[in-house]
Amino acid sequence: MTNKPLVRILVVAPSWIGDTIFAQPLFQLLHRYHQGLTLDVLAAPYLRPVLEHMPQVQSIIDSPFAHGELRFGERRRLGVTLRNQEYDQAIVLPNSLKSALAPFLAKIPLRTGYVGEMRFGLLNDARRLDARLLPTMVDRYAFLAAPRGKSLGLPIPRPTLQVASADLDAVLKKFGLETNRPITIFCPGAEYGPARRWPTEHYGTLAKSFVAEGKQVWLLGSSKEREIADAVQLASGGICRNLAGETHLLEAIRLLAAASCVVSNDTGLLHVASALNRPVIALYGSTAPGLAPPYSDRSLSISLNLPCSPCRERICPLGHFNCMNQLTPDRVAQAITSM
Repeated sequence: MTNKPLVRILVVAPSWIGDTIFAQPLFQLLHRYHQGLTLDVLAAPYLRPVLEHMPQVQSIIDSPFAHGELRFGERRRLGVTLRNQEYDQAIVLPNSLKSALAPFLAKIPLRTGYVGEMRFGLLNDARRLDARLLPTMVDRYAFLAAPRGKSLGLPIPRPTLQVASADLDAVLKKFGLETNRPITIFCPGAEYGPARRWPTEHYGTLAKSFVAEGKQVWLLGSSKEREIADAVQLASGGICRNLAGETHLLEAIRLLAAASCVVSNDTGLLHVASALNRPVIALYGSTAPGLAPPYSDRSLSISLNLPCSPCRERICPLGHFNCMNQLTPDRVAQAITSM
């Protein structure tokens, strides 16, 4: 514990849903280190539904900047606004120079983050990342809770989201969904790129086997992923309930809480489902589970571990996409049975 707890801390959130889930253990640890802490988060508006399920966050400040935008004048105005909050510390999770500007312009006394993009000066508590000691994103974010030069000295908690039963009932009623049969949810999208997506034909085949066993299959995703979900629906012979693009993120989070099993690519909803402690099958192709695995005892990550993967590319650079094409529906079904 620190001798003098910091009263107000601002965390600059990552840009992705999954990374924001990975930041919650940091929030939990900060509250353990600093009794009476007020913790605010500066985040893109689309992340608000995720953060609203985290009781450690007192206030969410909407960031007006799209990913990659500079707009220095607006960042300066944001810094002046933040200055009035009299934060004791800012923790900047993205590695970009732009993300460190507002805390610097707000004159927050202690500005913590990892070295990146020439941020010396903008951060006065810049840490060098040891990827060997901190292999996962949860580890890396959580490490920033400890004062400089100190080890955490605390076990790292897991991301945990909770959905109230009344909220779940309301969203089930809105979409006319029943829970009289076991619910399997597929998350077949991945906005990062097609190299992260299990083939829609494989999802369709798996859906047929589930429905034959008396289960129901729902498809979730954003409006940008509707076309992918439509392809899964077509491959399944129309037996899924396609909710992709029909739900807001808040509703998708609540629907995931009803699942008896979730099958997902490496995407944000995968990590939402894991934080909700749903049984999760995570499918990895161009990425690997080492850096960003689902954090749950009820999860299983599947990767073929081909010599060419993980390439971390948006599109298969070799053109064959074997890392996902050769991951058969039978193998995934067997993994679900074993779990």
